[in-house]
Amino acid sequence: MTPSLRCTHRCVFCWRPIELPIPEHGWDAPAQIVEGCLAEHMRLLSGYGGATTTDLQKLDEAKRPKHVAISLAGEPTLYPLLPELIEAFHEQGMTTFVVTNGTNPEMLTKIKPTQLYISLNAPDEEMHKKVCNPVGDTWSDINKSLELMNNINTRTAIRVTLVNGLNMVSPEGYAKLIERAEPDYVEAKSYMHLGFSRRRLPRSAMPSHEIVRSFAERLADELGYKIADEAEISRVVLLSKNGKVERIK
Repeated sequence: MTPSLRCTHRCVFCWRPIELPIPEHGWDAPAQIVEGCLAEHMRLLSGYGGATTTDLQKLDEAKRPKHVAISLAGEPTLYPLLPELIEAFHEQGMTTFVVTNGTNPEMLTKIKPTQLYISLNAPDEEMHKKVCNPVGDTWSDINKSLELMNNINTRTAIRVTLVNGLNMVSPEGYAKLIERAEPDYVEAKSYMHLGFSRRRLPRSAMPSHEIVRSFAERLADELGYKIADEAEISRVVLLSKNGKVERIK
């Protein structure tokens, strides 16, 4: 889900129609967002009960969601009541995963999600401008957010979205930036040729899992991390300091 449609980046690999302006909009209250998310979740599940192929036990589990990914579209840290929204989800007994592009470091000092992701999609400022098409000068803010992550008392991860022929360069450059944050996990994943990104990038820009794994291995060597897990169907490789994964239940 997302509490904000606005974003400080116009990433070339984004599935959204970044070429279109986002209309001005106000901010919903945290309680209203939580209630609306749960109601829409139930609405999406409503048709499965009548299908003979439905696993009714799984359907029952799905009606009691445990985790909330606060990302999807827009930059969530632009929502001014994000700390209160996270707390509202926690009061429901749910975990929260916040995914940010790191351009609003001030908000990172205020929130306490179950896990904090920073999307880092370039090894240097020049590539950052090519890949992320930032609105204004956001590179210094991203670097500040990486430094702040090092002192945040929650589980942390850096996510790198890899695009063939564009940002799959300089693993040592990524490593220097990631070392500032010292995240618990680093996630190297393939760009997916979906949505409006298909108008900007060819399908060949989507690297295979083998190519992603090769890049992840080089990144791990630079960082001193180890491969902890991978999912070939999603073209993603997870790194951690000790090569292990602590799963959140």
